[in-house]
Amino acid sequence: MRTRARDVIAAALLLFAVSTGSASTSVGAHGTTVDVLLFAGAGTSRSDVASIETILNSSHIRYSLVGSSQFNSMSEATLAGYRLLVVSGGNFVEMGNGLTVDATTNVRNAVKGGLNYLGICAGGFLAGTFPAPYKAFDLSSGVKFAFYSAEQRGIRKAALRIATARGPALDQYWEDGPQLAGWGSVVGKYPDGTPAIVEGAVGRGWVILSGIHAEAPASWRRGLAFRTELNADTAYARTLLVAALNRTTLPHY
Repeated sequence: MRTRARDVIAAALLLFAVSTGSASTSVGAHGTTVDVLLFAGAGTSRSDVASIETILNSSHIRYSLVGSSQFNSMSEATLAGYRLLVVSGGNFVEMGNGLTVDATTNVRNAVKGGLNYLGICAGGFLAGTFPAPYKAFDLSSGVKFAFYSAEQRGIRKAALRIATARGPALDQYWEDGPQLAGWGSVVGKYPDGTPAIVEGAVGRGWVILSGIHAEAPASWRRGLAFRTELNADTAYARTLLVAALNRTTLPHY
């Protein structure tokens, strides 16, 4: 599961300006002042993590990478020292299997206490609920997310036209991602009308979930037909990331 639009780029730059302006930073692991904790543990897509890192670096947003072992050892208080937890695409079952029950509980409590969360593809699945023995963060008040309907037709990856509540529709990279019905406000929709991107408050935390990979690099696009330029999709990925960081409400249906 790796997993033209000037107004989209302008919106991303506006949100970026907010993120590097008056917003405060918090103290994270090892006493280092950082904003974002980027999960890079078991089951994550290394290339997706790298794509997110590229956006964080170009946006001058400070972050720390964390593997499964270190993540499992983090207390709720340590997690709460960050402003945003980002969980990328990958194999959500393997990702969950690499987490302890205490770790998932700590994330859920930290988000309720004010930690923000951005879940992309597998990270969106993990924000939902799974029956035992599978583990997830259950930020969705009991909602279990299903795969987007293309999966039922044997399609595993595609360039999908994603409609948003404001601004142009964008062709986005999708691979085995969830449709996010049943939770939050709908920011973006798949071609079949089901939610592709959602947002909402969980306690004092702000959560954005995306079933698509706006951050997908050029190499992922090979063999697929995109009408949207790569830089427009990347700008939208930055918009999602900065909105999650700053608890910014995006236009929704």
